[in-house]
Formats: sequence, C-alpha cells, structure tokens
Amino acid sequence: MEYAFWIIIIFTLVYEPIFGYFDFQKFKLNVKLNENARTKYYINSIISLWIPTIFILFLIVFTDLTFTNIGLTFPTINTEVLGPITTYSVFAIALVYLLGITYYLIGYRYSDKIRKKLSQAKENQWDNVEFSDILPTTTKEKKWWNYVSITAGITEEIIYRGFLIFALSFLFPNFSIWIIIFLSSLLFGLAHTYQGFMTGVLRTTIFGVIFSILYIGLGSILPLIVFHFLIDFFAKLGELEKDKQ
Repeated sequence: MEYAFWIIIIFTLVYEPIFGYFDFQKFKLNVKLNENARTKYYINSIISLWIPTIFILFLIVFTDLTFTNIGLTFPTINTEVLGPITTYSVFAIALVYLLGITYYLIGYRYSDKIRKKLSQAKENQWDNVEFSDILPTTTKEKKWWNYVSITAGITEEIIYRGFLIFALSFLFPNFSIWIIIFLSSLLFGLAHTYQGFMTGVLRTTIFGVIFSILYIGLGSILPLIVFHFLIDFFAKLGELEKDKQ
C-alpha cells in the first residue's frame, strides 16, 4: 500500500504543478483563437482530477484503506487533535465565509444591485487576474463550469484532504499534525501553480490549511465537498460584455 501512496504523492508533485501549468499556458493561446478551447479545457480538467480519485477508490476496494480513513464518513466534531480554540476559530471563519457566499448566491438571483456588483467585480478580475481566461463567459461554458465545480469539490477533497493527510501521516508517523497539514496544503497550493504564485499557490495553500483544520475538526470531508463546490461555483457569477457578443 505504501507504493500506492507514493504514486499519488508523486502525481500531485508533478502532474498539476508542471504539466498543468504548461497546459494552461497553451490554453491561454488557444482560447483566443478557438471558441471551444475553454470547454475542452474544462473536460480535460475533469478527467485529470477523476483519474487519481478513481485510483484512490480502487485502493479502498483492494487494500486495507477504508472510506473512513479518507474522511468519507458522517461528520462529528473533534477538538482533541488541534484544540478547541483553533478548531472553533476556524469553524467561525468558515461559517462567516459560507454565509457571505450564500448571501451573494441568493442575491445574484433576486437582486439587480448585487448582480451588477458581481458583474463589475468579474469585469475587473478579468483584466487583473492571471487565471481569468479560465472563467466561463457563455451559457454553454457556465454549464460545463458546474461540472468542473462539482468535480473539484469531490476529487480535490478526496485527494488533498482525505487521502493525503492519511497517507502522509501513515508514511511519516513522527511528523506532527501541523507538518502534515502544511505538506498536504502545500501540495494543494502547487496544484494551482497555473494561477500564479500569490493568487494560486499562496492563496490556495492558505485555503488548504483552513480546509485541513475543518476536516480534522469534523472528521469528514463531506461538508468540505459542499463548501468547496460553492466556492468554485461562485466564480462563474457575473456577466461579461463578451457574453453579449
């Protein structure tokens, strides 16, 4: 089983940080010339995330790895590992963030003011953020973005939270839980190298730490899958002028 663990770890070190980065650079050139480039990129992203996830699920079927080991179980609050202050503080931060997303998701549907505000924010993001080319601009692309968001929510939580935290703890039993959290979160951040260092690697690593604390505090990745999906789904909100062309 250890060899299988190393296969996934090496995959997370090599595929997304390196191949994913160069694939995105190629995509940025293609998207200006091919109207289907964004949809094709979404499909490839979905496939590339499901391949290691299916491998992990096969490990559960054919080895001693269990669904519980990777957090696919019902949540129960546990403050013993990280302490009540850290656990509940991160719970509070996550709840505020979740309420903010929910507010804008509902507001986007029913409020012209919020819809206009989000559209303007997306317009600004398109010009200033390195990975803006990945964001959907047409109705068809937004439908595919839904599948991307669902896939990312499920697969990235299985890979980077449930599996990696268990695998790293298994392979390095002398490491403290904080080192395990940092390593799994860093690998999560490196998977977003294509987004740039600040908005991709650093920001996503911080999110990874928060999500890891949530996972350890809840003992389950199921709530995180929903949370992760909502964050990615939220990115599609807002209209661009190019939608109307």
